[in-house]
Amino acid sequence: MEITNQHAALLCSPGMGHINPVLELGKRLVTHQNFTATIFVVPLHTSKVESELLDASAFPRSLDIIELPSPDVSGLVDPDAVVVTRLAEMMRQVRPAFRAALHDMIKFRHRRPTMLIVDLFGTESLPIAEEFGIPKYVYIASNAWFLSVMIYSPTLDDQVKGKFVDLEDPLEIPGCRQLLPELDIVDALLDRSNQQYDEHMLMGRGIPKGDGILINIWEELEPKSLAALRDEKFLGRFANVPVFPIGPLMRPNVSSGLRGDVFDWLDEQPNESVIYVSFGSGGALSYEQMVELAWGLEMSQQRFVWVIRPPIISSADEIFFTAGNHNGENNNLTKYLPKGFLGRTKDIGFVIPLWAPQVDILAHPSVGGFLTHCGWNSTLESITNGVPMIAWPLYAEQRLNATLLTEELGVAVRSKIPPWKNVVEREEIEEMVRKIMEDEEGFALRDRAKNLKFSGAKALEQGGSSYDALSQFTKHADMLVQFANGVDSSSQVP
Repeated sequence: MEITNQHAALLCSPGMGHINPVLELGKRLVTHQNFTATIFVVPLHTSKVESELLDASAFPRSLDIIELPSPDVSGLVDPDAVVVTRLAEMMRQVRPAFRAALHDMIKFRHRRPTMLIVDLFGTESLPIAEEFGIPKYVYIASNAWFLSVMIYSPTLDDQVKGKFVDLEDPLEIPGCRQLLPELDIVDALLDRSNQQYDEHMLMGRGIPKGDGILINIWEELEPKSLAALRDEKFLGRFANVPVFPIGPLMRPNVSSGLRGDVFDWLDEQPNESVIYVSFGSGGALSYEQMVELAWGLEMSQQRFVWVIRPPIISSADEIFFTAGNHNGENNNLTKYLPKGFLGRTKDIGFVIPLWAPQVDILAHPSVGGFLTHCGWNSTLESITNGVPMIAWPLYAEQRLNATLLTEELGVAVRSKIPPWKNVVEREEIEEMVRKIMEDEEGFALRDRAKNLKFSGAKALEQGGSSYDALSQFTKHADMLVQFANGVDSSSQVP
């Protein structure tokens, strides 16, 4: 453990998928680098799970949570604005409250931060660190491929005329593999006239304005992309700052003491015989796709655990801000499944309404596959348990993640027809499930996933790449603090 007097202020955007990795970073700074940490969150208050996640009694003594008021942006964005637009505007509007909270923390609690760490949606708050005369960092709770595309997007904006998806040739990302218009284009780049396009570009330009970038991977997972981000001939000239791969950071599983119907059922299943099906904390399917997925699971005759939600009406991200708040509808969700489905699959399937303890399910020895939306938290939870995946991206950067998993890491399969283009039919779902659960190809995917599991665990151990990267980050921040104090030791908090 490093000896340090650092006090990190971490600013986190709304949503469980954003809160989780920031919490885990705060915990690791406290437990492994002897930091004090204060995490400022913008809660949505949409579920009991989020409230439990923010329960301070479960945190180390040197880690505090301060909840900021959630701003009302209904008059600032279109009624049908997507998640990226809403989150960006919320974090823009929360800046005065965040600045005031920092002042109050110093004035009334006598705790002055020595650095600021923001997540992807908080880059517009980086100038607040300059007001306080402290170093500033950006935490990308995703992978190096995503980071590469983000910081190179403003250059692509200048280079590409017209729509990205209409391009016939792949896009070159310096030092990395090519960006495939058909599969890799993130939602934000689909429409230049949509506000989320502008928000994406603002974030791409904002990331390099920090003093360094933390990223939730480990060195051995993406060596090529990391090398490109550090090389001035490639993406280094766009990143401009050190990149510290400090992952995999995620919630630990607590299966040893966790009980309940699903775990009792899993205990009765053979090892690596169950496929877990879930689309994250904010994802859902259309009614037509739910029906096809149900038939595909039944036809595969593989054991499954499926977390179901009400079907979406318009867009895959529409429940992001309301997930977990269905006013008792969980008792009626089975009406969306094919007639007789539960009865026909009662011996091989387990259906859970709305939410499940995913980390603990994936860690259970009977689970051998994961049909996932490819959010990075879920991806890490699968990889670090050695579980191969069916990649089913829904929105945001999930297409990039799906390509990384299938083409580069080789731990997933995906449908021939992208899920965002058309309904994936039951026959193909059956084929994919069988492929990862009982075919030779699936066994090879599982072997690679298990190799990555051990690689990630080793990276976090003392002497591992991520352990060392976090220490290097601490030394980097110490150096900047000492430099700032030496240059202007009389500066006062504004």
